[in-house]
Parts: sequence; structure tokens; C-alpha cells
Amino acid sequence: MATMTLKESQQGTMKKQMEDILLAISWRELSTRYFGKSCSWLYHKLDGVDGNKKPTDFTTEERFQLKGALVDLADRIRRAADTIQ
Repeated sequence: MATMTLKESQQGTMKKQMEDILLAISWRELSTRYFGKSCSWLYHKLDGVDGNKKPTDFTTEERFQLKGALVDLADRIRRAADTIQ
């Protein structure tokens, strides 16, 4: 998994909101499973800067989709944990 770094100028990015779970999630899997996009697309969105160094952000729909993806992943993890005896 790629390491994601946070620059001071990016304090308000989605990445900052996700810093607690950044290294615990396969962002490649999440981007392809839930968005049908490449992991670089998701990394750019999380960073708030596109591939051409222009500001970008999640649309309202993409934010809702990301939230749903994280909730679904949390549910899947909980179900897996509940099977452990």
C-alpha cells in the first residue's frame, strides 16, 4: 500500500479527516469496489489536488458514496469479528 503524506497546506482535506484510518484501509480496493475508479483518482481527491496540481474536491454525491463505502466496510469488519469465537 502506498504511503500518504500530509502537507501543512492540506489541513482541510478529506485526507486529514481520514488520518486515523489511512494506513488501515486498502484505498485501491475501496476506489475500485465502490467508485469504479483508479486508486490515483481517489488519492488525488483525498489530497484535494488533481494530477495537474489543480485544486479538486469530492462532489456532494462522491462524499455520500465515500461515507457509504466506509460504513459498509465497517459493517463487513464487524460481521467478520463477530464470527471469531
